[in-house]
Amino acid sequence: MRKVLVILGTLGVLVVGFGLIALMGALKPKPERKESEPRLPAAFVQNVSYQPVALTVNAQGEVRPRREIAVVPQVGGRIVEVSPNFIDGGTIQKGEVLVQLEDADYRSSLTRAEARVAQAQQALQVEEAETALAQQDYRELGGDIDDASALALREPQLALAKAEFEAAKADLADARLAVQRTQIVAPFTGRVRSIAADVGQYVGPGTSIGQIFSTDVAEVRLPLTDADLARLNLPFAFDASYGEGPAVTFTARAAGAEREWTGYVVRTDAAIDPTTRQIAAIAQVRDPYGAGADRSKAVEGGRGFPMAIGLFVDAAIAGPELDRAVVLPRLAVQEGGIVHTLAEDDTIERTEVVVAATTPEGFVVTDGLEEGERVIISRLPTAVGKKIRPLRPGEDAAPERAPDEGGVADAGAAGRTSGGRAGAGAGR
Repeated sequence: MRKVLVILGTLGVLVVGFGLIALMGALKPKPERKESEPRLPAAFVQNVSYQPVALTVNAQGEVRPRREIAVVPQVGGRIVEVSPNFIDGGTIQKGEVLVQLEDADYRSSLTRAEARVAQAQQALQVEEAETALAQQDYRELGGDIDDASALALREPQLALAKAEFEAAKADLADARLAVQRTQIVAPFTGRVRSIAADVGQYVGPGTSIGQIFSTDVAEVRLPLTDADLARLNLPFAFDASYGEGPAVTFTARAAGAEREWTGYVVRTDAAIDPTTRQIAAIAQVRDPYGAGADRSKAVEGGRGFPMAIGLFVDAAIAGPELDRAVVLPRLAVQEGGIVHTLAEDDTIERTEVVVAATTPEGFVVTDGLEEGERVIISRLPTAVGKKIRPLRPGEDAAPERAPDEGGVADAGAAGRTSGGRAGAGAGR
């Protein structure tokens, strides 16, 4: 009986406790319900700021020498000497003897040719004397020289002696030339791309023993479209001898760093490429291994980084400068030159603009927008006429995002990328 009373007492305490808890919950004041304000979709905007914009045309190409030749002997012989500079990558000077061929046989031929000239000259002198004597005899016999036959006056013999003398002199010139050709001389200052022969090797006439190229000028072929030519105001078959060509800035990453060189367009191809329907502009950099080298990262007094042959480079060709323009990100301009702007009450408006050119940063707009006007530079979050919440590039749209408002997230992602490009374009 005592145990039963204990159990009943415990149950009573629990019931009373739960009852008090329920009563306190019922008597607690309820919070007032607040109506949630609708969240506006967000988009990134850019204020229009007109300023001068320099147009450029971008292209790519490979650096090549203006002149490159194979080193080919004109006579045969064994190589007896090679210049220490005639090696792969060597630097050569104009007039430098690159290769010396054995010339003993050619010098022997030269000596024989000199002897034949002396003999022919002596024979000519004798024949001239014989001719003079024949004319004198004919006069003493009372004959008229004008009526005498050519044979009687020994004119054929004299002509033959003169011809043999001239032939001997020609043979002598050939022999001297052959001796000279045993020395292969560099026709220009440049570099050695490769060699294919060395001391002791016999080479025949017409055998290539190396490849050299000039370093006075480096050239880059830059393929351009018809629109590019129009923007640069370059005609077909342009030649810089009739006027100065556009400046070109070349860039490339080499040896772990960004390099830069400056050149000029000097000519264009005379014909359009039948495959690509493009025409190439040829740009030059003078002295690419010397004064024209990139010195931006060279130590004081040190050599710059050369614009090496074979390097693949990006080129920015300078075009005309627009006095008043603004660069908008590509995402901001739709087909037909349509952009979306914000009215004073932040509602979306549709505006048509004039696009003068395109750049890597975006579209160059010259008309259709007012100074300071706000242009949407991210994806359009809602329809025209609707109100949105404008964001500046770099501003985070996440705090205003509702679980079902995926469009705001798109605007934020687009604005973070497009906004950076717009700033770079407008600042140019």
